[in-house]
This record gives sequence, structure tokens and C-alpha cells, in this order.
Amino acid sequence: MRKPRDYDAELKALSDRARQLKDRKIQQLGELVVATGADALSIEELAGLLIASVERDDPATKENWRKRGAAFFQRGTDKVANHTRSDAGGAATNDSGTPPSGIQTGTN
Repeated sequence: MRKPRDYDAELKALSDRARQLKDRKIQQLGELVVATGADALSIEELAGLLIASVERDDPATKENWRKRGAAFFQRGTDKVANHTRSDAGGAATNDSGTPPSGIQTGTN
């Protein structure tokens, strides 16, 4: 005779796994903020920067960000974090040393 499936136990296991994945994602995002030096920004500045980047609808700019992100992970976090922190105020800059277009760094 076949053993009946315990749907409640399976659902609980799936819920636990989903919670673990969410917790790991949150931890990794926090580690990324620290590794990039963005922890030097205030919460308001960081939130504004992220909102501006999400609202950005320019594919060329997003591709540039993607390339810089890929380079960040290929180089290692220590070297980039030290370089980012040495920038004026810890603000994100592009390769020319200026803030990425469309993102304000607090100077108006």
C-alpha cells in the first residue's frame, strides 16, 4: 500500500526554504552595500540612489552599470571598496570620476 503524502509537512518545508532564501538574499544585499562602500552613505542617500537607478529607463546607462557591476565581482571587493571609500564623500562615480548621469550626490 502506498504511503499518503503529507501535504502540510511539504508546505511547511517549502515555506522554511523560502524564508531561508529570503534571509540569505537580505544578508547578501547588506554585504554588497558594505563591500561597495555604500555604507558610508546615509540611509536617505542610499535609498534615493537606489530609487533613482530603478526609475532610470536608459538601456545604455543600465548596460554601463551592469558592466561595472560585473567588473566589481571579477576584481574582488577589497580593492574596489577601498577605492570607492576614497572618492569624495564615498559617492558613486563613473570611470571619469564624476557621478553617474541622472544621480545626484547631494550637491545642487
